[in-house]
Amino acid sequence: MKKRRKYTKKSNRKKVVITSIILILLWIFGFYLYTTYQNIEITPSNYETTKIQSTIEEQTVESEEENSKTIADMLEETTRKVVGISKLKDTGSSIFSSSTENDLGLGTGIIVSTDGYILSNEHVTGSKYSKCYVTLENGNTYDGTVMWSDSNIDLSITKINAKNLEEVTLGNSQNTRIGETVYAIGNPIGYEFRRTVTSGIISAKNRTIKIEENDEASYMTDLIQTDATINPGNSGGPLITPNGEVIGINTVKISSAEGIGFAIPIDIVKPIIESFKTTGNFQEAQIGIYAYDKEVIPYLNKSLSFEKGIYIAQITKNGPADNTELKEGDIITKIDDVELNTMNDLRKYIYTKKPKDEVTLSITRGKIQKEIKITLGGI
Repeated sequence: MKKRRKYTKKSNRKKVVITSIILILLWIFGFYLYTTYQNIEITPSNYETTKIQSTIEEQTVESEEENSKTIADMLEETTRKVVGISKLKDTGSSIFSSSTENDLGLGTGIIVSTDGYILSNEHVTGSKYSKCYVTLENGNTYDGTVMWSDSNIDLSITKINAKNLEEVTLGNSQNTRIGETVYAIGNPIGYEFRRTVTSGIISAKNRTIKIEENDEASYMTDLIQTDATINPGNSGGPLITPNGEVIGINTVKISSAEGIGFAIPIDIVKPIIESFKTTGNFQEAQIGIYAYDKEVIPYLNKSLSFEKGIYIAQITKNGPADNTELKEGDIITKIDDVELNTMNDLRKYIYTKKPKDEVTLSITRGKIQKEIKITLGGI
């Protein structure tokens, strides 16, 4: 009996020892696994990359949608400031009828002041003091009187008796670049297509085109060329940038080719618009010369060339420049301190002056360079 009890005690101790060893080993193994996994670096690069790509894609889509909405909103807002102009009064409540552009002389204009000044082409409205009819986006038609016009640049400003109108935003045509997106708005042929929007790019700048009418030739210079579709009824309508700024007034297209239209840069007429808005009138000053850009000279005299300035082709008899030192054939390089390379440079500066103001012309005559003072006249 004693031997058996001793054996049983030894056996129990052995089991306890084995169990303890197993528990210790399990604890060591568990601790090893715990510390090992704690030190494992999980790099979530794939997950993060996927997430970033997803975010970028979503932002791109949202950005495109927002940009699309912005353009649509801009065009919708701008078309409210575009008007129809006709030389004939329609019998209905609006000049936008089934009649064609040729029947009504239908054209386009833009509102440039809240109190009813409308900018358009002279060939749409007629010359100074002409009468025309202007229809707003809401269908209301007003009698219009042309307050200013210039056939050389084919622009006019008409006044209607209206208040609290929405006016367009004028941009900077000098800073435009070839390839920039532009939109043209106009009234191509009649009621069904009023305020048509077309898009394109600026194809070229400072274009000169020759226009022959009634056996006479004239030249339009410094034009913006665009491939945005321009039809006859678009004349006088705006050429605008994606942010809604007007940079030009649509004027003509090349009928023998597609995708070649032209707009008059807006910068040239800004001083006149500002004068009408602030004073209600515009006193136009003049030098009394006919001059041409270097771009026009090849049409007139292929043997004549010069690097900068404008060429005096004729001095108006009894005008401000008559009986001064200025001569035909002189090249004007500056007026006061403003460099001249185009006729629009000269016009834009003269439009800021008043009759009886004095200006200094820097001229080149062969190898001679001199300055000539002239007192501006009025029209």
